[in-house]
Amino acid sequence: MTIVWSKVLPVLVSIGIIIAVAIIKEYSRTVAAVLATMPINMPLALWVIYGDGADLPAFARFTEDLFYKIWPTIVFLIIAVLVTRAGWRLLPTLLAGYAGWAVALGILIVLRPS
Repeated sequence: MTIVWSKVLPVLVSIGIIIAVAIIKEYSRTVAAVLATMPINMPLALWVIYGDGADLPAFARFTEDLFYKIWPTIVFLIIAVLVTRAGWRLLPTLLAGYAGWAVALGILIVLRPS
């Protein structure tokens, strides 16, 4: 069996970042937050899409789709900030954040089908 590094390496990088955040948070929550919010998944997805031989117009459409699909994630974060300030614990925060994310994504899909 041949390992396809263009598929495996992005996963390994993601795992490495998660481990780094877990370790670094003990020393600096600011640096951990920077690592956690770095644009990692998007470049990795771009790498995978480009590596699969997408033509340039398809690649450009994918990058545009990433731009529009980031807004539900921002909704997730806004909700998370608001409910944690209100004293909510982790599980309700995640559930509320994902509910808002799903609604925002649904709205995007209806307004701008890909």
